[in-house]
Amino acid sequence: MSLLAIVGRPNVGKSTLFNRMVGMRQAIVDQTAGVTRDRHYGRCEWCGHEFSVVDTGGWSSGTDDAFEEEIRKQVAIAIDEADAVLFMVEAGTGITDFDAEVADLLRRSGKNVIVAANKVDNGDKALDAYEFYSLGLGEVFFISSANGSGTGDLLDAIVKILPEEEVEEDAHPELPHIAIVGKPNVGKSSMTNALLGQERNIVTDVAGTTRDSIATYYNRFGHEFMLVDTAGMRKRTKVHEDLEFYSVMRAIRSIEHADVCILMIDAATGIEAQDMSIFNLIQRNRKGCVLVVNKWDTVVKDNNTMNRYIEALRSRLAPHNDVPIIFTSVLKKQRILDVLDATAKVYENYSRKIPTSQLNEEILPEIENYPPPAWKGKYIKIKYVTQLPTRFPAIAFFCNLPQYIREPYRRFLENKLREKFDFTGCPLQIFFRQK
Repeated sequence: MSLLAIVGRPNVGKSTLFNRMVGMRQAIVDQTAGVTRDRHYGRCEWCGHEFSVVDTGGWSSGTDDAFEEEIRKQVAIAIDEADAVLFMVEAGTGITDFDAEVADLLRRSGKNVIVAANKVDNGDKALDAYEFYSLGLGEVFFISSANGSGTGDLLDAIVKILPEEEVEEDAHPELPHIAIVGKPNVGKSSMTNALLGQERNIVTDVAGTTRDSIATYYNRFGHEFMLVDTAGMRKRTKVHEDLEFYSVMRAIRSIEHADVCILMIDAATGIEAQDMSIFNLIQRNRKGCVLVVNKWDTVVKDNNTMNRYIEALRSRLAPHNDVPIIFTSVLKKQRILDVLDATAKVYENYSRKIPTSQLNEEILPEIENYPPPAWKGKYIKIKYVTQLPTRFPAIAFFCNLPQYIREPYRRFLENKLREKFDFTGCPLQIFFRQK
């Protein structure tokens, strides 16, 4: 899937446009410049085209802000990783030194760039915005991210410059694809080497030794799949980059092309904000997940340490409380096969196809015992249930008034489906359709 990065100086409306594109209020918006310091990731769908979007922090220089240098690094990485870049400027203020600095960076990057002049709310501001053509980055689109004017034409242009989805040649297209993801230096490449029984990927103590995704055919211990490690050699001179951000940029690509993701975390640090960002990416992309707590041998333990650890993890992962959790020590080859078994089980659940007759036989009696609550005097009748032909588990309920079914009843149905059928470690989407 193509990746679009939104860049620009602080307070030009990047986060407002990001929220509009992904269809939710995910990034914080405030009049204070520099509110967005972390990056936000989402998926945008426009006229049948779907692509990933990353909202970066505002580009600034020459201030005393302690975050300034990190934000500039992350913007540079986003530009490097993205397939296209949306450069946002503000019509009311004209071209600033910051804008010129970013424009110079974009020209040298060689990436496809679209310029959007934001806050064009009237004709006078549109006239002022024409000066942005002097940046030499091509056509300028006049928009207002607050009220949405001009964003349709902008999205049309974005879809045109994004590269066509390349169909990679897969020697084993029928096999499940398992991606190993996680923060730098949690043992992803060591896990790959342990599973393959050879030094397939370079492993060092330097975080960020690995770079590109490598897919390897795996056929041992009764398991057969394509194993994808976000791996590849990296020069030591490059390791000064913001590795936390870099890991997420790479994880986006690996997750999108996987069926099941093995998310590795460090037992010593527990599940941190960056781990949760990657976990949320897995959930948003509707992939199966197995959580691996690596370096468990380094933790000082008592009789109840593991139970307390699991309880803490479950509270962070809620409401996704059925994700399998495996404690390993990759260096000591402890419980490596347990990871394989759990992953194979999650993939089995992920690809499960339930006959319509069996679904109706199991679920309709539950609906009769606890029907959907009436809404404004209207009674809702669910007629039948069927599984949709999607790659991930998705169930459609056909009823007379789908628009009146509320979230609590949706959760009730999901719980019943998980109770009747094993979807451990898998996302489950429920749709209500008119009968």
